[in-house]
Amino acid sequence: MVREEKKVHVENDLGKDDIRQLVRRIALPSMLAQFVSVLYSIVDRMYIGHIPGFGELALAGVGVCGPVVTMIGSVASLVGMGGAPLMSIRMGEGNKTEARNILANCFFMLCLFSAVLMALVIPLRTPMLLFFGASEATLPYADTYFFYYLLGTPFALLATGMNSFVVAQGFAKKAMTSVVLGAVMNIVLDPILIFALNMGVQGAAIATVLSQIASCAYVLAFLFGRRVPIPIALKGYSLRIAGRVLGVGLTPFSIIAVDNVMIIALNAVLQRYGGPEEGDLLITVATIVQSFMLVVTMPLGGISGGTQPILSFNFGARQAERVMRAQRRIFLWCLSYTSGMFVLAWIASPLFVRLFTTDAVVAEKAVWAIHACTLALIPLGIQYEIVDGFTAIGLVRFSWPLSFWRKAVYFAALFLLPSWFGAEAVFYAEAVSDVIGPLVSIGVHALVMKRYLALRAAPLENGRLLP
Repeated sequence: MVREEKKVHVENDLGKDDIRQLVRRIALPSMLAQFVSVLYSIVDRMYIGHIPGFGELALAGVGVCGPVVTMIGSVASLVGMGGAPLMSIRMGEGNKTEARNILANCFFMLCLFSAVLMALVIPLRTPMLLFFGASEATLPYADTYFFYYLLGTPFALLATGMNSFVVAQGFAKKAMTSVVLGAVMNIVLDPILIFALNMGVQGAAIATVLSQIASCAYVLAFLFGRRVPIPIALKGYSLRIAGRVLGVGLTPFSIIAVDNVMIIALNAVLQRYGGPEEGDLLITVATIVQSFMLVVTMPLGGISGGTQPILSFNFGARQAERVMRAQRRIFLWCLSYTSGMFVLAWIASPLFVRLFTTDAVVAEKAVWAIHACTLALIPLGIQYEIVDGFTAIGLVRFSWPLSFWRKAVYFAALFLLPSWFGAEAVFYAEAVSDVIGPLVSIGVHALVMKRYLALRAAPLENGRLLP
């Protein structure tokens, strides 16, 4: 047993390392990992958009698949981002047995959910795509891409979900490596399968699945190995633990799921108000805009979500001052990132759009739409960290309503704006929600967080205070 412990080397000591350096060492790899993971979808869409003869239609078809695929992937966040903070809290408390049981339950749930999703979704994929905005022209491309992508569901969920537990134990660089491995494979395989082997949309989906298999194998080999403090053990299953994981994971799951319902609703609204003349064109524009927004939101989520273990571990260790100092640093990282992306959106969006289309009409509308969506981008950094900060210490009773509030504002704007100003007005819905959502979140955070951390740090006479 002693020999095993000597082989464990942790990149970051969550309870002792300097907060400033700790946040940087975890936030930067987590941000870069999510930035690289965006390449999965962007590279697919970039190559698909340039397929001779039908690139724009195929791109619109894959755009319809995008939110449905991500909704399925959000199950990984339900389990991974629900279990990882709980495991970090238990590690902070010194309760390794409970931490190990949490990891075991999460691994089992991801395997189970993968099988269930495939069994349910594959037979229903065509009516789903029609319901979510596919037209007669785009359905063949959407159906082909979606079918082959679904075959890789277990690898996608395990690669993403279990990666959270690599970060939760302080191995941010290892987690980044698993994502980079998959993304590089995808970049290499896409042109080979799409163009060299003339597989088109089918080739893009297969390239993504093969890349996910590689990431999954890397993550599982690491977590089943002897280099981590808490490896996966095939025992300790408990309905109580599973319920607690799902309760905490509800917030990140609902954020991703509702985000994609928003995209589905956006496509439906554009198809309705754009009509037969502009519907498919505007969905193609929206697909490009969504790709840019992924470049914003996924790395931003990498910063706020990747640094959760710092908050969780120190919360479990009752080091409230470290939690507060860490969150202040994370706020700075998030705001710096959204500020930089705001500038890029207004300066470099024409270059970004050219990656997807050479059509002058599509390109002009896409640049305008990116500008409209990013008008209030900077406050989004505050929103992400407040929600993920509450989730990190188990306060889902605050994180979930705050997330839902921002989505509710978006939905209201999505349906009201085009009825007043026409189809293109829907692209302003994002800016409306990025102002009203963070304002409420800032108020709640100011009222709740410091008081709750003080309560957590206070000495207790009877047992521990559970999040």
